[in-house]
Amino acid sequence: MQDRHAPPPELLAKTETLIEALPYLQRYAGKTFVIKYGGHAMGDAELAADFAEDIVLLKAVGINPVVVHGGGPQIGAMLRRLNITSEFVDGLRVTDKATAEVAEMVLAGSINKELVAAINRAGGIAAGISGKDAHLVRAVKVTRTTRDEGSAIEREVDLGFVGEPAHVDPTLINTLLAAGITPVIAPVAAGDDGHTYNINADTMAGAVASAIQAARFFLLTDVAGVLGTSGEVLTNLDPEKIAALVAAGTISGGMIPKIETCVAAVQSGVDAAVILDGRVPHAMLLEIFTRRGVGTLVRA
Repeated sequence: MQDRHAPPPELLAKTETLIEALPYLQRYAGKTFVIKYGGHAMGDAELAADFAEDIVLLKAVGINPVVVHGGGPQIGAMLRRLNITSEFVDGLRVTDKATAEVAEMVLAGSINKELVAAINRAGGIAAGISGKDAHLVRAVKVTRTTRDEGSAIEREVDLGFVGEPAHVDPTLINTLLAAGITPVIAPVAAGDDGHTYNINADTMAGAVASAIQAARFFLLTDVAGVLGTSGEVLTNLDPEKIAALVAAGTISGGMIPKIETCVAAVQSGVDAAVILDGRVPHAMLLEIFTRRGVGTLVRA
């Protein structure tokens, strides 16, 4: 018979987990984490609520989270509602003026404010901004070359108002963090030409992480991480190992630009980057506060 004075098993389990996490909590106190949040997890109400709670918990234990979010599926849905067609080149949406206006409306409008509201509802204090605020990010136009099937001739493709970060001024981010506010950043920014550019959220997050010298850069995506030939999650990777995996074809397709973003971040001074499955509840906490982690860790 159970001792009526003994704590219930579920409380013991939580206590043991907390005790295990204590060294990790202390190690990251005062550090800044940049989290790229996107993919289909954004469309799941339960996962979105979990994510907001995780951000609040990080803040509560002394970590400064900075969120950069995507919104590709939501942009696509709005374009379909408005009967605006779009195409992709190498994973980047060709963005004409009408598409750029919709992208900014969705990214800096509905998605950004929904995420801010979720974090505030969970007990945090968040503020939504974009790369256009306070000269946070200056964008330059992206160009791509492609090759038609069966042809050896490359041609340049105009992606329209698609950009990449040329410069990040972290003043606004640092000001918000100093005030105890969690920045939630939409990946749109202005260029010197006066145009507004849509920026890939992974690229935006990596540039922000580098600019503020984050302790961790988390890239939440729709896969478990970098997978080996047997389907296992590979971790403790460095640029040399990654180059070998790319050459062998183990890393391919859409994972290549993600892992390249991680490499660029750690080579710019970020302590480590992690690719995680955002569909797993509390994946970020499992990575940070357990010994083994759950994603692909990249260090320089």
